[in-house]
Amino acid sequence: MANSPKFTDPLLTPENSALVVIDFQPTQVGAVRSMDGDLMTRNAVSLAQIATVFRLPVVLSTVNVANGQPPTVPELKAVLADSAEIDRTQINAWEDVEFRAAVEATGRRKLIISALWTEACLTYPTLDALRAGYEVYPVVDAVGGTSEEAHRAALRRMEAAGAQPVSWVSVATELQRDWIRLDTAVPIRQLVVIDRLMKE
Repeated sequence: MANSPKFTDPLLTPENSALVVIDFQPTQVGAVRSMDGDLMTRNAVSLAQIATVFRLPVVLSTVNVANGQPPTVPELKAVLADSAEIDRTQINAWEDVEFRAAVEATGRRKLIISALWTEACLTYPTLDALRAGYEVYPVVDAVGGTSEEAHRAALRRMEAAGAQPVSWVSVATELQRDWIRLDTAVPIRQLVVIDRLMKE
């Protein structure tokens, strides 16, 4: 088992990766200033669709929905309809026992993360997951900060700690790896090339 690709492949694969989505809620989206909020949301939706195509385990979390905050934005939740929302009060999701247990239950050591905001709910669980021995891949164009400076500083801090920044397109192509894998090649090409890149 230790020599299987699940454990030895240095790149992201459908067998060694999980998607973590944190606090993609209307209030947080509305406060993002580091990139266009609509584009960021579309990117996060594309990332979720990629996870669905490759059947990655998904951990979806919200903050303070129990106390009146709105849940995950509808267009993202529609793609992740099978993923239960883990609601918490902690800013750092890693400090929530249920969230951490859900990450551990995936059995994956490579965490692809999209979270709002970059300087808070992305940074803190990323740093803690790295300390816990996970590899963490913040998806830089599916996250956003309250300013460009906050976003950039947070990415630098995470990268210095060992995080590996990626884009949503790089996640798609790294998981695909070979276009001969036709069961996923068709939907990924549609999503990445036809639906998005050729239209923007």
